[in-house]
Amino acid sequence: MNIEILVADYKNKSHGFDIVYLLECYSIGPMGGGTLLSDHVKDNLVQELSDLPQAFSVLCYVDRKPAGLINCFEAFSTFQCKPLINIHDVVVAAHFRGLGISQLMMAAVEEIAKRKSCCKITLEVLEGNKVAKSSYKKFGFSGYKLNSLMGKPLFWEKAI
Repeated sequence: MNIEILVADYKNKSHGFDIVYLLECYSIGPMGGGTLLSDHVKDNLVQELSDLPQAFSVLCYVDRKPAGLINCFEAFSTFQCKPLINIHDVVVAAHFRGLGISQLMMAAVEEIAKRKSCCKITLEVLEGNKVAKSSYKKFGFSGYKLNSLMGKPLFWEKAI
């Protein structure tokens, strides 16, 4: 078995196809909401990502088949006055789970973060996603509190 980890080239049509394919694998599952990606997303995602200089994606191929994806965005920590990387999506296609792919892809993200002198890598995870939480803990992620009297941070959204 040959496992290859690489940073996607958004101008490479094959990489673009694989990004959309893998993201839809995630989207149709229970952790992704159980819905197909819209045609708008399928048709425009890769171009939109390529227009964002702070975006990058890590792809994993197993025997040249698309197996995993991490979409990331560079942001900034005001408290540390340094850049950070936010992992936005982590996908391992169902038939490739259990091979350690998420760990390999996160290691690639960490190397990029170190090269960019980032102070940290952040991500969010659903409470009920025990497999992902275990993987992230294994890699060294943990929840945090700025002030124990104020509790844990919450991730909220307002759709517009």
